[in-house]
Amino acid sequence: MIYTKKTPWTLILGIIMVAYAYMVQAGIMEPVIKYLHTSKLAGEMVILGYTCGIIAILAGLVQAFSTPKQGNFDYYLSTIGGLAFILIVAFIVKWVLDPQMSAWGKAAQPALGFNFASVMNLNYVVMGIVAGIIVVNVFKVPHWAENGVRMSRLGLKTGVVLLGVLYSWEELRNLAGLSVVLIGFFVLGSVGITLWMGARRNIPNSMGGVLSAGLGVCGVSASVAAAPVVNAKSTEIAYTIGTILLWGVMCMFLFPIVGKAMGMNYTQFGAWAGTGILNSAQVAGAALAFQPTGIETLKVAEIFNITRILFLPIIVLWLAVWFVKREQTGERVNLGQVMFAKFPVFVLGFILMFLLGSTGVFAPAQHYQGKYFDNSEKAMVKTDKDGKVTDKRLKDADAEKLKAEADKLQREDQKAALARLIQEKKVMSPDHDTLVRGIVNSKVLSKEASDILKKQHEAVYHTAKKIAMFRDIIAWMFTFGLTGLGMQITMASIKQAGGQPLVIGSVVGTLKAVGSLIVVMLFVSEIV
Repeated sequence: MIYTKKTPWTLILGIIMVAYAYMVQAGIMEPVIKYLHTSKLAGEMVILGYTCGIIAILAGLVQAFSTPKQGNFDYYLSTIGGLAFILIVAFIVKWVLDPQMSAWGKAAQPALGFNFASVMNLNYVVMGIVAGIIVVNVFKVPHWAENGVRMSRLGLKTGVVLLGVLYSWEELRNLAGLSVVLIGFFVLGSVGITLWMGARRNIPNSMGGVLSAGLGVCGVSASVAAAPVVNAKSTEIAYTIGTILLWGVMCMFLFPIVGKAMGMNYTQFGAWAGTGILNSAQVAGAALAFQPTGIETLKVAEIFNITRILFLPIIVLWLAVWFVKREQTGERVNLGQVMFAKFPVFVLGFILMFLLGSTGVFAPAQHYQGKYFDNSEKAMVKTDKDGKVTDKRLKDADAEKLKAEADKLQREDQKAALARLIQEKKVMSPDHDTLVRGIVNSKVLSKEASDILKKQHEAVYHTAKKIAMFRDIIAWMFTFGLTGLGMQITMASIKQAGGQPLVIGSVVGTLKAVGSLIVVMLFVSEIV
């Protein structure tokens, strides 16, 4: 079969990408970049524009002047036009819509009392899906782009693999036994209940599988990771993500109210939010809303949230076996054979990258999501090749400003932390940094004083260059993959799916929130 469809658009899209990269490099796009505050993205605009554009141009020329022959080369060549089509839309989402929505959210915060873009998770992940849905339902996907659009899930799988780099054994070492037990119980329980309800309400096995992963583990990443092993449709992934985001926004507002009404302490609320709220962004939002005067709650919530993520490979393997057993009704299933045949390679990749990240290949072995603490003289005082010295330690003038505002603090531990910073001229330990960040988060000091403290935090925490690179790649893989995913979701397919996912999600989400609240109140004390 010949897959290549003669079209000039592959070549045209390649020229557009190269032209844009050139305009960024030449400074022609500077006014737009300045308006959107995307100067830090200029490098990737140039690199991606030239690289992807040149590939598309070469493919377009081959398609234009050669006679296609049946085979794998013809198929993969036919996908490049569609991949370039997705990339153009992804560029708009990542470089224009995402920063613009962020700016609008911040601008509306004084009037609304909250950042709607942050609360509703209106970032490149969501907007990529929405942009894809608009394209396929309003403009239609061109016939020459269809093969490339179908290949977009490869980007999602690659993103899941690379996520493993962001975690290390340090997270596991810091996890209390209770967090593992609590998360394990509610993750496995949520997955089991979702699968049971899906069977009772006669939703497709693929829908039940991807929904159970999203509700049980960590939202978007889990849904994407589980989708291939249960053969989930694009519509089913979209429904899962929509249910998770809707429920997460509701919980982010309700959890702090309930927590304060019940007199929960920082550890209890952090454990509850990290267990009961489905999406990572809303976990952080709820923790900060509960404790606006420090970050102790946020740190506990992050520990529980990371524990959920580390359960992901277990859940994916469970779903692989479950799906095969459900689809092969009446046949005896060899579980060992299924585990071998259906083992998702990308999950193995996730585990491998996690193990490599823990050895210190990409960052110091004790890193926390890519950042590591270092307040040594070498890290704080640097000399460039021209002999210019940059000293990140606290300046005497800044120390005087902090002294002048020290009386504004109410917490004794924060007063002591500020005094220690002034005396030592730098943050002395991760625990010391926690208190300093708590002072900033309390918004008690002036903006000028808070900015000084932020700089001191940034001076001792460093992001490994390789981790920063991986983080950028992950963002692009998800932007690309989810934009392509959106292009496979039609309004007709959404109507056909019905409202069952939302019903199941609401029931399981409520059970998870209430159940984890009861367990936390009974068994979690001030110190986990």
